[in-house]
Amino acid sequence: MTTEQQLQQRSGNQCELCGATANLSAYEVPPAQNLGADGFIYIDGKCLAQIDKKEEPDAAYWQNILPNSMWSEVPAVQVVSWRILNRFREEGWAADALDMMYLDDELLDYAKLTGDHTADAGVQFHKDSNGNILQQGDTVTLIKDLDVKGSTLNAKVGTAVRNIRLVHDNTEQIEGKIDGQLIVILTKYVKKQ
Repeated sequence: MTTEQQLQQRSGNQCELCGATANLSAYEVPPAQNLGADGFIYIDGKCLAQIDKKEEPDAAYWQNILPNSMWSEVPAVQVVSWRILNRFREEGWAADALDMMYLDDELLDYAKLTGDHTADAGVQFHKDSNGNILQQGDTVTLIKDLDVKGSTLNAKVGTAVRNIRLVHDNTEQIEGKIDGQLIVILTKYVKKQ
């Protein structure tokens, strides 16, 4: 039996955090420990995006889920629940849940390995002028004429910039090619197509 089949059987074909039945996949709880199915959880797309910080953290979403999933008998589910609760530890509901939750020493050490519990829920995203989240490879349109420093290039309003790259250490900047020249563009001057 494959790991995915074991997870499907263990979970009853539902997300082991929220109970959703669609868009499910196996998620190996980092860091990989070679625990077989015990190192994985069966999870839906919304929970996965939240865990991987690919969308804005949603405290209300987790407030309805974690007080139940934290009592799971599956160690990997307990670890993920503990990590997410720690992201929201400044909120009363999460602090109360953490006070009630118990992990044995070995499981607690595993939960702390990523250091995720020391971070807060806040995630910085690259956003366009309208607040839409930008992803690597998106196409954007300029909303302002831009003079490119160190060049004679003048990028006009409405110019499409395809296959953008995100500047990882600055959420207010992206990179893209205009007329074959790679330039840095401020996100406040673009809108996502």
